[in-house]
Amino acid sequence: MEREYEVYGHTEFDNISRISVAHLYNLRRSNAYRGITRRYTKTKPVVSRIGERSKPEVKGRPGYIRIDTVHQGDLSGHKGVYHVNAVDEVTQWEIVASVERISEAYLVPVLETMLLQFPFVPRGFHSDNGSEFVNRTVARLLNKMLIRFTKSRPRHSNDNGLVESKNGSVLRKQLGYAYIPQICADPINRFNEEFFNPYINFHRPCFFPVPVIDPKGKIKKTYPYEEVMTPYGKLKSLPQAESCLRPGVTFEGLETIANQMSDNQFAERMVNARSNLFEQISRFVIRVA
Repeated sequence: MEREYEVYGHTEFDNISRISVAHLYNLRRSNAYRGITRRYTKTKPVVSRIGERSKPEVKGRPGYIRIDTVHQGDLSGHKGVYHVNAVDEVTQWEIVASVERISEAYLVPVLETMLLQFPFVPRGFHSDNGSEFVNRTVARLLNKMLIRFTKSRPRHSNDNGLVESKNGSVLRKQLGYAYIPQICADPINRFNEEFFNPYINFHRPCFFPVPVIDPKGKIKKTYPYEEVMTPYGKLKSLPQAESCLRPGVTFEGLETIANQMSDNQFAERMVNARSNLFEQISRFVIRVA
């Protein structure tokens, strides 16, 4: 500023050439200076062309799967195992699996196995916008299986509400919140396939909503007692249910699984297996620590 005034003779720099350097910093912190020099750029959202932002239209047919992941705690900077929870919207048929990580290498083989465990043909696959599901590898798997891929819409928090409610009422209730090491994914999966999944599908009753229009014209969901049934019972009650079954699956075979034990007998068997699983996990955690 001094050179502008003294050397080049620019008189408009006369006053500013005599102020201290410290005062220049005061001026630069002023709102007037910042209003002139600061530029704001609006955030540009990342647009992913994988999946379709829409709510699936099930029309009373099974096969429209809602899916989510649940993390099983951290310990000393180490991530716990991840659970993958998949629920059919119409029948509430639920398949739970566990993976060490939610990267594509671990998740995609488990997803294919889970979809094949449903007794009916999957028609739709709906997830939130997490990158564990919204990626090209999962999209290729669903395209190969001819399954429509949809994802949650912005400002529609209930789009994936069914599976999120099952995360708490079913999965967390049985497996809790405590840390489970990632290496324990295989024994947890054996527990899921042999005990947990059969229990929640053949022996655990669920509430099924019935929409009712009130005098003001609003649709409200009611839960009458006669609509309380197991996912298997709901599947049997659907019109033309046999046409929805996967090739090779029959109601005779499903009925055999359902009638092997009573609800309480199978629940007791599952609880004992869960206690043995937790003892095995506890011994492993103590040994590692």
